[in-house]
Amino acid sequence: MNITIDALLTGVVRPLGDSGRDSGIDKHPVGQRLWLGPEGLNGDEQADRRFHGGPEKALHHYAREHYAAWQEALGDLAVLHAPGAFGENISTRGLTERDVCVGDIYRAGTALIQVSQARQPCWKLDHRFNHRGMAARVQASGMTGWYYRVLQEGWLITGDTLSLQERPHAQWTLARVQDILNRRVLDPDVLHALANLPELSPNWRALFEKRARAGEVEDWTRRLQGDTAATLPKESQT
Repeated sequence: MNITIDALLTGVVRPLGDSGRDSGIDKHPVGQRLWLGPEGLNGDEQADRRFHGGPEKALHHYAREHYAAWQEALGDLAVLHAPGAFGENISTRGLTERDVCVGDIYRAGTALIQVSQARQPCWKLDHRFNHRGMAARVQASGMTGWYYRVLQEGWLITGDTLSLQERPHAQWTLARVQDILNRRVLDPDVLHALANLPELSPNWRALFEKRARAGEVEDWTRRLQGDTAATLPKESQT
C-alpha cells in the first residue's frame, strides 16, 4: 500500500476567530521538506499542549475525500477549498478511517510513524467553521482523522509516499474503534480488549478501562462545546 502525501501542513498559534482563545488549528501547505521529530513537524505549533500535540499526537492525518461530504453538508465554505480545514498535518486520498488500523506502521519519507488513535474533535472546530455543533457533528460522522506517533525521526515533503510496513491489529480499524466509542458501548469484554491494546494511545486505553470499570459513558460536553460557544453568531447555530 503506497499513498501519496498530497499536502504537508503546519501552523502557528494565533487567535481563533472570536473565541477569545489561541489555537494552532489554522494549518497551511508547506512546499519544502520538513524534519519530523518525536513531537511533530518542525515549525508546527499547538496552543494547548494538554490536549494537542505531544508524542502520541505528533501528526494529524485527514482524508481529503471527506471534504466533498462536508461541502455537501455545509455548503461552499472557503475553509473547505484547500487542505488544512481540520487542522491536519497530512492530507491524502486513498486512506480513510475504514482503511487504517490501530498500530499500523508506515514509512513516510525517511521517517517511520505509527497510528496511535483516532481524533476526538473539540469545540475549536465550531469556531474554525463558524458553525455551532461542528465538533459534535464531526465526531458523529466518524470522519475525524487520526494521529501518529513517531518511531523513527526523518524528513518529509509533499509528494512523499506513505508505505504500510506492519499491521499488527487488522481487526481494529479506526472506524470500528470509533463506533465503539461513539455508540457508547458498555460491553466489558470489548472495552477491556481495547484497554489492553498496547499500540493504542495511553489516553484511549485509560478511557476504555475507565468506561469498563464505571459501567457508564464519559461526559463529552466540555470537550465538544467548551465554554465559548455562545460567541458564535446566531445564523451559524445548528
